[in-house]
Amino acid sequence: MVMDSELPFLRRCVELAAEALTAGDEPFGSVLVSAEGDVLAEDRNRVASGDRTRHPEFELARWAAEHLTPAERASATVYTSGEHCPMCAAAHAWVGLGRIVYVASSEQLTFWLAELAVPAPPVRALPVREVAPGVLVEGPVPELVEDVRTLHRRFHGAET
Repeated sequence: MVMDSELPFLRRCVELAAEALTAGDEPFGSVLVSAEGDVLAEDRNRVASGDRTRHPEFELARWAAEHLTPAERASATVYTSGEHCPMCAAAHAWVGLGRIVYVASSEQLTFWLAELAVPAPPVRALPVREVAPGVLVEGPVPELVEDVRTLHRRFHGAET
């Protein structure tokens, strides 16, 4: 269950997603938080560079593998504006990160993009639970879903 004390981390994810949008990138942002509640790392989408693997969740998994012990990784939480794609879910599981809390689900994003007539991506959106069944996953978070939807609509030219 997502607690009110976690909402600031999720709001920061939405802020990072907005930063990505301002930089001309797809609006996704993520924050890695220790078991003690300290922000360890954060990132935003950087796929506009031409490297389509530059998702923030993937970058945080790499960062965690380099900087945290296995126990620290297992007790950490990744907060994110959107549910991990299959690539990021796999990276999360392979490095042994703990819980994922997302604002908007892959199912919601898929619906929004279909509404906007955006072509399907080359990789099918799957729930994290299908890719990494051992990872504790929570979301969506209704209080912030509309904020994320608005960012995606702006990215695809539906809102200014």
